[in-house]
Amino acid sequence: MRKILTILTAVALGATACKTEMIDRVPPATALENGAYMRTISITPSNQQMSVANPNAQITYEIEAVDNQKGGLLQSYDLQIRFVDRTPANGTNNVAYRNFRSIPASAFNRHPVSGLPRHTMVIRLSEALQALGLQSNQIAATDLIEIDATLRLTNGRAFNARNTGANITGGVYYNSPFFYRITLVP
Repeated sequence: MRKILTILTAVALGATACKTEMIDRVPPATALENGAYMRTISITPSNQQMSVANPNAQITYEIEAVDNQKGGLLQSYDLQIRFVDRTPANGTNNVAYRNFRSIPASAFNRHPVSGLPRHTMVIRLSEALQALGLQSNQIAATDLIEIDATLRLTNGRAFNARNTGANITGGVYYNSPFFYRITLVP
């Protein structure tokens, strides 16, 4: 029994004494390519609802551009808009995505605390309807206005909900959905 224990100990020591080498080295952080995202700082009103009865209805989004150069790669934040008709009583008025607005980097200002570019993005019901080619009698409570966004960088890269991971789009810290759903209410 003692002989078997000695042999097992020798084998174990031999196996742990083997030299291992790193095959791939991790490149320095400065050599890695990084993405970018548009963090949503605040939404007013937070429920993202607009009244169909109020032609002056609006929603305000405070957004902040984040990249590995403190927002220095920001070129634009491009928005597309569509209408989802959920009330067939007034006709079927669905509208596919259309170009809505491009917010250039020059519209952003450096935030004094974060040092990152921020912008107050305002979506007005009247502007949305105009872009969608709809009249106020073609919309009703429970219909949706959806905005799909793409963050464009000066290096030619672009980020949106389709090429960004769930941690960025749905994460509490990053809060970068690249998508805004506005519900119409009475």
